[in-house]
Amino acid sequence: MSKRKLKFKTETQKLLDLVIHSLYSHKEIFLRELISNASDAIDKHRFESLTNKQLSMEKAEYSIKLTADKENKTLTVSDNGIGMSEEELIDNLGTIARSGTCRFLESLESGKKDAPDFIGQFGVGFYASFMVADKVEVLSRRAGEQTTNRWISDGTHEFTLESAEKEGRGTDVILHINEEASSYLESYELRSIVKKYSDFIEYPVKMDVEKTVPVEGEEGKTGKKIEEETLNSCKAIWMRSPSDIKDEEYNEFYSHLSHDYQPPYARVHYKAEGTTEFNALLFFPDHMPVDLMFRDSRLKGVQLYVRRIFIMDEAEAMLPRYLRFVRGVVDSADLPLNVSREILQQERTLTRIKSNLVKRILDTLKDRLSKDREGYTKFFKELGAILKEGLALDFENKKKLSELLLFESTGTRAGECTSLPEYFSRMPATQQEIYYITGENRAELEDSPYLEALKEKGYEVLFLIDSIDEIITQHLTEYEEKKLKSVTKGDIDLSEDKEKSKKEREEKEKDFEGLEEFIQKELEEHVKEVRISSRLLSSPACLVADEYGMSASMERLMRAMQQNVPVTKRIMEINPDHPLIKKVKELAEGEKKDDASTLVKLLYSQSVIAEGGKIANPGEFVGKLSKLMEEYAKTL
Repeated sequence: MSKRKLKFKTETQKLLDLVIHSLYSHKEIFLRELISNASDAIDKHRFESLTNKQLSMEKAEYSIKLTADKENKTLTVSDNGIGMSEEELIDNLGTIARSGTCRFLESLESGKKDAPDFIGQFGVGFYASFMVADKVEVLSRRAGEQTTNRWISDGTHEFTLESAEKEGRGTDVILHINEEASSYLESYELRSIVKKYSDFIEYPVKMDVEKTVPVEGEEGKTGKKIEEETLNSCKAIWMRSPSDIKDEEYNEFYSHLSHDYQPPYARVHYKAEGTTEFNALLFFPDHMPVDLMFRDSRLKGVQLYVRRIFIMDEAEAMLPRYLRFVRGVVDSADLPLNVSREILQQERTLTRIKSNLVKRILDTLKDRLSKDREGYTKFFKELGAILKEGLALDFENKKKLSELLLFESTGTRAGECTSLPEYFSRMPATQQEIYYITGENRAELEDSPYLEALKEKGYEVLFLIDSIDEIITQHLTEYEEKKLKSVTKGDIDLSEDKEKSKKEREEKEKDFEGLEEFIQKELEEHVKEVRISSRLLSSPACLVADEYGMSASMERLMRAMQQNVPVTKRIMEINPDHPLIKKVKELAEGEKKDDASTLVKLLYSQSVIAEGGKIANPGEFVGKLSKLMEEYAKTL
């Protein structure tokens, strides 16, 4: 291949500028990223060699080698993993082929200069090399191929590709260290970084070290000798006893898995014995992982190993989709080494492992909710919306999942939450249903007219303010045999004497029958029915949906998702004891029907606003309201 110069993609160049000048607070992490990439490359070779006879014949002990050359001021990180072809060098190092990249970069630019070190989570940690190097060379030969390619860049606008020579498969990343980073050529510095960030890497990270040794046959005399030294422990952390592992080691391993360099919220480390035996080490992040923000990202969750050989890291094969935020490792001795991804989906052993993992995860979250309310609340506010998906996807664990949910309510202060078991324990003996209201935020819902009768009765109402809440209420319909009831749908009768309440209501319906017919005629285009309300005390009117109809907030959600949702006519409830309703009745029965019509239309617009909707003609509403205010002002 002749020498070629190629331009970085715009997004790649922008990313390079950010990495080099502002993103990382500790430059030493460049080595962490390169060792992590080398480990991944070896994992890929081990996996491909299971099914590729040609690769399985390439015998060589897997290892990662660091070579510091002080004279030439270079640091080389070498591996004998899968290697990269010419096309892969271009794809992996010259472009970032992922939609959402610009949005990701904008979020970084808008942050502080000491933003969290999470760029590795986006899959581009290699570029951290340019923080310490004036030039980076990548020499790579793909397993099974005879050609070697060299990639060279100084991190500005372009990179060069050319043919090269290299013994054996794998990749050498050669950093031409700049003056400010010369300490990274010292063996003690490299040893310290590897111990800090990569001690748990399964493959040996080696380095030639100069040692002082006694000269054989010459007593008291010493000389220098170069010996290859392994810098990390190489023992898979998930195979060790939890009592022998420090929190710092767990956190480092979590960072290696997830490229999230903030400590996890919680972890699960155990060995399953019995019918199915496996080791598992799982982590729960304390914030939304970056890769979950991009729809086109291939979800990486729990890695599967078979007898310490990496098989895959596709999240949905090991855990249900609603637990896709969990990161970790499962190592089984019961699965065949040469298993394919397709066959793996049908493996009964994996089904048992998956079931076991889900139980452990949900039990751990329940324990955290009980023992660490503040921490769990923070975790749930970050990831609860994903966890809620399980109510629609996992019927077997619906009860467990429902008890992990947190909601603000009329019984909690702003920012504080309650669970369904806690709500249930506070329910008065007379309360027959669990009440909730959906909307965009608590402030919007607290003074809603739909809550008036419930507040007077002392019944707590849950505020469901996640967009997904509207969907989960279709699956979470009851708890402890108490139905969940939307206060904006159907009829609500809180009276203890139902017969007496029914009789009083029938009398009012008869008294206001004429007004109901008048309002129905005036709002025929918008309103399905007009009836006397049992939920209003201080407000004149409101709009409600049928018991099994689509709520106003659900309609808004569906439209936001570009769904073609037909406009649904609402039921208008009126408060017969409200002075305004009595006045409208008087006007409608007298000679001022036009005035009654104006008030009815204002009441309808007001009710639309109260349910969180948008009125069709704001200008008309404002005009009528202004005129009414002018008339009122004359009486002052």
